[in-house]
Amino acid sequence: MDSQADQPPGRGEDPSGGSQPGADQPWATPQPESGQPWGGTPQPGGGGQPPIIAGMGTGRPRVRPGRIWYLVPVLLVLGGIAWVLFGFVSLSSKVDSFARVPLPSGGTIALNRGGGYVVYYEGPGANSGQIPSFNVRIAPAAPPAAVASQQTYGSSVTYTIGAHQGRAVLTLQVVHPGKFVVEASGASTVAGGSDLAFGQSIGGSVVGIVLPTIGLIFLGIASWIILFIVRLTRTRRARGPGLLTAADRS
Repeated sequence: MDSQADQPPGRGEDPSGGSQPGADQPWATPQPESGQPWGGTPQPGGGGQPPIIAGMGTGRPRVRPGRIWYLVPVLLVLGGIAWVLFGFVSLSSKVDSFARVPLPSGGTIALNRGGGYVVYYEGPGANSGQIPSFNVRIAPAAPPAAVASQQTYGSSVTYTIGAHQGRAVLTLQVVHPGKFVVEASGASTVAGGSDLAFGQSIGGSVVGIVLPTIGLIFLGIASWIILFIVRLTRTRRARGPGLLTAADRS
């Protein structure tokens, strides 16, 4: 008889007759590592990779148009302010360049272009219209200077720019440029230091300053209001009716 037939199965042998790897280890079900129960939930502080939890976004959705668009109305308003400053500097330079003759003495002036001129009284009473009554005669000093017509100014145009306070009193149509004699009869009551200034109408210049300025500032304010309303409406839609803040409800 074979003596090995009576011996019990050795360590590391499968009862079914197969052999298991590791002859020194008992045949048993493998246990989980790091002391974790089999099939259990990983415990805090245990080994292995921590569980992954899907995050949920809590930030507010971006609202279009963005806040940077508020620069548009700001730039429009600043453009209006810049335009009015530039316009009045230009107008001041224009008034300073007028040809002038003193009152009551009169004198000779050079008008270097043909066409229409406006004659302004500069002196006390110009802004209020309380101008002493006197007559003005404008005649060519030498050929080829020529005057076509001279008429009373039909509307009220005044200015106060620097040291100049003027009111339009006459219109003058020059046929040929040149030198002209200006005489003021009956101007003995006119205060010393008064002048007659000859130049282009400032009415068009004032309109060219005021209208663009008003337009730019109006567009700036209107665009800011529209932008604010659009952003407020889209912000409330993005939040939803249940997430309105107390400030939104008030």
